[in-house]
Amino acid sequence: MPPMTDINPYLERRQRLLNKMRQGIAIIPTAPEATRNADTHYDYRFDSHFYYLSNFTEPESVLVLLAGENPQSILFCREKNPEKEIWDGFRFGFDAARETFGFDAAYPIEQLDEKLIELIGNQPILYYPIGANADWDSRIIKSREAVKAKARTGIHAPSEIRDVRELLNEMRLLKDTHELNIMRRAAKISCEAHRRAMRSTRPEMFEYEIEAELLHEFCSHGARNPAYTSIVAGGANACTLHYVGNRARLNGGELLLIDAGCELDGYASDITRTFPVNGKFNPAQKDIYEIVLAAQAAAINAAIPGNTWNMPHDAALRELARGFIDLKLCHGSVEAVIETESYKQFYMHRTGHWLGMDVHDVGEYKIGEQWRPLQAGMTLTVEPGCYIRPGDNVPRELWNIGIRIEDDVLVTAQGNEVLTLTAPKTVNEIEEVMRHE
Repeated sequence: MPPMTDINPYLERRQRLLNKMRQGIAIIPTAPEATRNADTHYDYRFDSHFYYLSNFTEPESVLVLLAGENPQSILFCREKNPEKEIWDGFRFGFDAARETFGFDAAYPIEQLDEKLIELIGNQPILYYPIGANADWDSRIIKSREAVKAKARTGIHAPSEIRDVRELLNEMRLLKDTHELNIMRRAAKISCEAHRRAMRSTRPEMFEYEIEAELLHEFCSHGARNPAYTSIVAGGANACTLHYVGNRARLNGGELLLIDAGCELDGYASDITRTFPVNGKFNPAQKDIYEIVLAAQAAAINAAIPGNTWNMPHDAALRELARGFIDLKLCHGSVEAVIETESYKQFYMHRTGHWLGMDVHDVGEYKIGEQWRPLQAGMTLTVEPGCYIRPGDNVPRELWNIGIRIEDDVLVTAQGNEVLTLTAPKTVNEIEEVMRHE
């Protein structure tokens, strides 16, 4: 049996969702297994919403919640099968899963369609992830139509279908203590991985060799998978925002941008650091790096309760615009550079995103037409950058410099906590870590 964690946070989340539903039925399937090639599967990753409510990691599983006067949580999962366990490993089976994970009932997954017709009957509202999976859309509609066919017996089908993710997204936006403990551990592992990458980097190495150092550190601490495909981008590759080739040779005198973080117990970390391949920033690289670092500091200072989501981005943008003017990459006042968007030649993305079980985590950024106020318990990335491709309006010494600095930030009642603070970030810190005696 796999090691168990405290199930109380998951019980509490299921109850909170039931309270928000008030009435009706919610059907939340986990992710399907995905074939890689022939009879080989990709490493399995559960659906985040399903895991958030269940702590159950096996495929072929569905959670059903019944709200109302007699609330219930029901799991459908694979049966215990000793023969298949010889090949594929441990299975809980529905009896052990019910007891271990605190469900009111559990049934074999093979009984799902039959049971759904029974469970959906006379429910006023049906909640499920609408549009997330075409096969599930068809399956839910088929079950609802089967209930409609029983109308003459006095059984009615739900008259309303709602997307359960609207409720779950809001719940997941504010992290509980259990989640934050995991995220702090994930952040610590990823910080050490970036430190290891800096210590390991030498000219003439290949990007994939540095990627291997990251993965080694992740795995060594129990985080078997990265939260997303690692970006290890040397030189001009750093000017491609989602570069994942990771095959090029690293050249002395160029920068290396690494955007990488581990996933631990279902939660993502997300860090970007940029540093010189030979361990020493040249003057042009240092000037641009300090501009991005100042922009990030301004954004982090703005990531506090009461400020809106967009205020960290605005703070970073003003610092970047000021720096681009000083470097003669942009011209005019800070306000004019922002208004005309001339800065977008060198900075074309937003300054962050929500972070949690998904690296780009769930939750709305606006409420109506207004940017959302930040609240204690929200976690986000802060990641300004500067990407200078060759151009007639760009000094040659700045060509192919790509810099991004990214940290994971928790909004707290007192301000914020930078979860990834121990990843070297200042020029002096980076050069000290990279000093090769």
